[in-house]
Amino acid sequence: MIICMTATKTKLSRSELLNIFTSGCKTEQRIGVEYERLPICTATKTAASYDENIYQMLRTFAKEDNWAYITDDDCNIVGLKKGHDAITLEPGAQFELNLMPEENICDLEARIKSFDNKLKPVLKKHGITLLNYGVSPVSTHKNINIIPKRRYHIMAKYLWGILSDVMMRETAGVQVCVDFKDEADAMQKISLANKMSPFVCAMFANSPIRGGVDTGYKSFRALSWLNTDNDRCGFAQINSFKDYVDKLLQTPMIYVSRDKNPRAINGKVNFKKFMSSGFEGLDAEFDDFLLHANLYFPEVRLRNYIEIRNHDCCSEDLVYSMLALYKGILYNKTALEDAQELLSVFKPADIDEFRYNVPRCAMDFTHKKYEVKEIAKELLLIAEKHLGDEAKYLDPIKSYTMEGICPADVILKNWYGGWNKDINNLISYAQKI
Repeated sequence: MIICMTATKTKLSRSELLNIFTSGCKTEQRIGVEYERLPICTATKTAASYDENIYQMLRTFAKEDNWAYITDDDCNIVGLKKGHDAITLEPGAQFELNLMPEENICDLEARIKSFDNKLKPVLKKHGITLLNYGVSPVSTHKNINIIPKRRYHIMAKYLWGILSDVMMRETAGVQVCVDFKDEADAMQKISLANKMSPFVCAMFANSPIRGGVDTGYKSFRALSWLNTDNDRCGFAQINSFKDYVDKLLQTPMIYVSRDKNPRAINGKVNFKKFMSSGFEGLDAEFDDFLLHANLYFPEVRLRNYIEIRNHDCCSEDLVYSMLALYKGILYNKTALEDAQELLSVFKPADIDEFRYNVPRCAMDFTHKKYEVKEIAKELLLIAEKHLGDEAKYLDPIKSYTMEGICPADVILKNWYGGWNKDINNLISYAQKI
């Protein structure tokens, strides 16, 4: 899902910036997904290389299924687009599918399955396998090159945090995108999604094995985000669109683009300073703010929709469970109020305590008297009660959650059991197509 606004060259005002978010108010309530997967070489099980595998695969798929190129500097192919759908590459060539949102989960399911059926022979031709898994199982960031997209190279040099390279090059996640009717609705959904975030992260934790070894964490992907640039990651606690704009204005800038050429700023000014005083002869433009907003990574991000970000990539059936969980709670007034009441006992410090411990423990963490697994069960039951026919999509995650476990627990049981710590068994388990 992509923000589409018209750029302007006039001096920016806060009202223009606020319009990005007020323009997102909608009467319909659709749900969307940004679905990242890890590409590996089928023969070696190492991360697939942009130069050796991914570039030619994109060219082939574009030709066979009539997709247009997305390029960087009018040269390097960094993605494909068809209508409102897009295939984009993350910094380590992680493969992300962005689909036009739909009212019904079954429509997203049909489109993903159709897409995968078309993609499967092209992947096979180029020796690539996609994994539904949250972190690179064999290759680490030292052996994964950043794709030739100039913004990623600037980001890699700028982003601070001891695991920022892991986040950029090794991890794959799923983002759920929901609509809002007005500002009050947006704030209510963002507040609840922030409180739900550590519990849902625990439910879908799916990245315990990295570089061929047990990391001691059930979501190493979530751990990597905890250790990446706290200026732009974590929680965005807001009560209005204005609050969100103010947070963006105070956030250090990474770069701007002029004539398709990125120019590094590297945190020397925040956007508020850029608007008032410019930077090295450059004046702030509307597109600069859109770019800056896209480089802000809270766990729940506001665009002209709401993007909920903190989930490991997992099997396709669990992706639909994730969509159903949020749809069942956020799109039903009673369910939303029930979930708010359930989580009302937690102050921001409590949510932080869950957030910092869930990557390691997932469902097996208790804070004060509250068990993550029990809160997760209650959230699941609230969603199930209000989903109607789409409650069937909760069945895959229900089989884990009602047992108090997550996908990582099953992986670790197999890892120390029948798999005998053989990475090939994990890869076979995580293969999608």
